[in-house]
Amino acid sequence: MAQDSPPPRACDAHLHVIDGRFPGAGPSTGPTTGPTTGPTTGPTTGPTTGQSLAEYRAVQQRLGLSRAVLVQAKHHGFDPACLLDALAALGGAGRGIAVAQPGISEAELARLDAGGVRGLRFSLWNPADAPVSAAMLAPLAARIAPLGWHVQLHLMAEQILDLAPLIEALPCPVVFDHMARLPPGQGAAHPAFARVARWMQAGRAWVKLSGAYLNTAEGPPYADAGRIARAFIAEAPERLVWGSDWPHVTERHKPDAAALLALLADWAGARRAARILCENPAALYGFTGQD
Repeated sequence: MAQDSPPPRACDAHLHVIDGRFPGAGPSTGPTTGPTTGPTTGPTTGPTTGQSLAEYRAVQQRLGLSRAVLVQAKHHGFDPACLLDALAALGGAGRGIAVAQPGISEAELARLDAGGVRGLRFSLWNPADAPVSAAMLAPLAARIAPLGWHVQLHLMAEQILDLAPLIEALPCPVVFDHMARLPPGQGAAHPAFARVARWMQAGRAWVKLSGAYLNTAEGPPYADAGRIARAFIAEAPERLVWGSDWPHVTERHKPDAAALLALLADWAGARRAARILCENPAALYGFTGQD
C-alpha cells in the first residue's frame, strides 16, 4: 500500500465534528485544556473554525479515505444532535460513538443505533473536565451490550490498571483510545500494555493507533509513540484501527493529517496497514457493502 494511496473503503476511525449550528455544553465539557505528554500541546479555548463536517470531508478526500467514525465531542455534552446530523450526511460510510448517561431511554438508544452509533465513549483521562464517570461504565455497558455496541475508553495507563477489574467484567467489547496512553518513556514495558494486549488477544478489546502527539516526549516524527504502536501491532494486528483525531483540539500547532496517516505504513508495513484501515474497522463498526 503506497502511503499516499490507501486501499478502497479505508477508514479514519477517530475524529470529532464540532458544529456551531448545534449548542455546546459550556466550558465544563468543552475541548480539553489540561496537559498532555506531547511537547506541542497547548491550551485551547473551545471550538474554532475548521471543525465542521464539510471541512473534514476536504481532509478525508485529500487523504484518500472513504469511511469515518465520528466521536461525539465534549463540546456537545450529552446532546447527540451534531453527531447524528453528520452521520446522516455520511450515509453508510459513517459510524458514530456517542456520550450518554445511565438514564438514557431505550427509545433514545434505538434512535442512536438507527442513526449509525455503535458505541459509547468514556473520556476519563482528565477527571477535571470529564462529563462522565467510571461509575457509569457498568450500567451503560449492560444497556448497550444487547445492541452489539462497545465501550470506548480514553484512559491513562495507570487508570487502566486501576479500573482493570471493572473493565474485565464489562459485558461488551472495549476500545482503548490513543494507544492506551502508555507513558512514552516506558511504552510496552508499562504493565498496562500487557493487560491490554491480553484483552486484545482474547477478543475482548481493540486499540486505536491514534494520537501519536499525545504519546510522545520527543515530538515529530514521534519515534517513541511509534515504538508503542509497533508493540501493539506485533501483539494483535487484527485488533487495531487507525484514527486521525482530527481536528486535534488539544494542539496549538495542528499536525498534518497526511503525515499522521503516513506513520501507519511505517509502523505496520503495507499489508498490515491495509488491514488496519479496512478489514478491522469494517469488523468493529459493522461497515458493509460498497460505502
